[in-house]
Amino acid sequence: MQNVTFDLDGEFVELNQLLKLAGLCDSGGAGKNMVASGVVSVDGKKELRKTAKIRTGQTVSVGDVRIRVQ
Repeated sequence: MQNVTFDLDGEFVELNQLLKLAGLCDSGGAGKNMVASGVVSVDGKKELRKTAKIRTGQTVSVGDVRIRVQ
């Protein structure tokens, strides 16, 4: 498992944008497709909302990559 730390600047980041900013996809649109395909989980639960608000303390997992938002 690869652990990535993402430093949040504001109150939240949309899930599809987080995937882009963390380097897991090339664009927000590609991030939306990843979420729609069912491979993304937030805090251990499958997340299908493409623009879910991810806040400090949450963990996003895609395959063998875990993104910890702080």
